[in-house]
Amino acid sequence: MELRLTVNGAQVSGDVEPRTLLVHHLRTALGLTGTKVGCDTSSCGACTVLLDGRSVKSCTVLAVQADGCEVTTIEGLADGDELHPLQAAFHDHHALQCGYCTPGMIMAAVSLLRERRPLDDAAVRRGLEGNLCRCTGYRGIVEAVLAVAASEDARPGAAGAAVAR
Repeated sequence: MELRLTVNGAQVSGDVEPRTLLVHHLRTALGLTGTKVGCDTSSCGACTVLLDGRSVKSCTVLAVQADGCEVTTIEGLADGDELHPLQAAFHDHHALQCGYCTPGMIMAAVSLLRERRPLDDAAVRRGLEGNLCRCTGYRGIVEAVLAVAASEDARPGAAGAAVAR
């Protein structure tokens, strides 16, 4: 089947098997290996991407279901050499160890921050509960998300500016 997507701001098209999962299309056909294949059952969240601005587990979406949509992967967050605020916060707050879950965790956090609801520890943990990390214990992850939320809240007129890239 013919597939047309906007991936990280670029138009892409090509043929795809109807049964191909979005995660596999991103990794194999497009070479975007930041999106990880973890559990293949939607339990871990390592494959999380943004589909039309909302986080989805790309192991549960057929590539053809995303036809005509906008997909953002971890590779699409940075602006050249400038890290996205969440990427920088994950670094600054030691929110990663092995890094396998990090792309999916960051993509889910971008979606969570775009909701612009008040966040505290419990709200961040609830918002990210579909993403598993076996290394960090989550403290640094929660601190990183809260730091970005606080920096956005402190900037007048900037509602969602850093997370909306």
